[in-house]
Amino acid sequence: MRIAVAHNNNDETLKVVADLKAILKKKNVTYDEKYPDVVITVGGDGTLINAFHRYIHQVDSIRFIGVHTGHLGFYTDWRSYDIEKMVDALILRKPESATYPLLEVTMITESGEERHYLALNESAVKRVSHTLEAKVYINDQLFENFRGDGLCVSTPTGSTAYSKSLGGAVIHPRLKALQMTEIASINNRVFRTLAAPIVIAPDQWITVVPNTDHFVMTVDGERLNVRNAKKIVYRISKHSIQFDRFGHHHFWSRVQTAFIGDQEE
Repeated sequence: MRIAVAHNNNDETLKVVADLKAILKKKNVTYDEKYPDVVITVGGDGTLINAFHRYIHQVDSIRFIGVHTGHLGFYTDWRSYDIEKMVDALILRKPESATYPLLEVTMITESGEERHYLALNESAVKRVSHTLEAKVYINDQLFENFRGDGLCVSTPTGSTAYSKSLGGAVIHPRLKALQMTEIASINNRVFRTLAAPIVIAPDQWITVVPNTDHFVMTVDGERLNVRNAKKIVYRISKHSIQFDRFGHHHFWSRVQTAFIGDQEE
């Protein structure tokens, strides 16, 4: 088994990483940042998302384990003081596997060139200083003529992130579904949108055709300035991300902890 460690660079995290690497060495675990079987991330959900993009071309052959150094995240199971227990579990036990869907983003330019991206959480289309005008298709059928600040398409795991702040539903990550939420849509006597999140089936796709030659597209928060794009197609990817779980927290327990807190009986 080959292990890689990804992390952020604050002082607390660097200490945990040093301890983790020492434990891996003591237990004769092979450390390989180039071709790992397992990537252990130390930090938070943002650290894990960064690691996913770092190893995106190997995502089908890698498993991820998250160690959090602060609050429990949606992708991080282990606390920093349990890292030796985590390594022992990794070596000695067969983990429970959790596989979650990814978002495939295909941008097609006016010249017909295709650019492909994968997102763990979401992708959004926006204009910075003007209203975004775009046609939205589900499969190949026109669904709405959108006017507003933008549109966000998210995975089930991404439904607890940006999409939720836009009023989207929280979707269990075992569901292979995509969700589109509108960002400050314009609705009046002239312009109409659904003005509600939509969730589509795994064999369907969403196509956004912007009526502009310049807009901003984000993929897991990374900003891309786009020019001369004809359309953007969103669908469930044939690829997925796999996590090693060892008695991990129930998804709805994570949601309750993150957004509601302790409740009295």
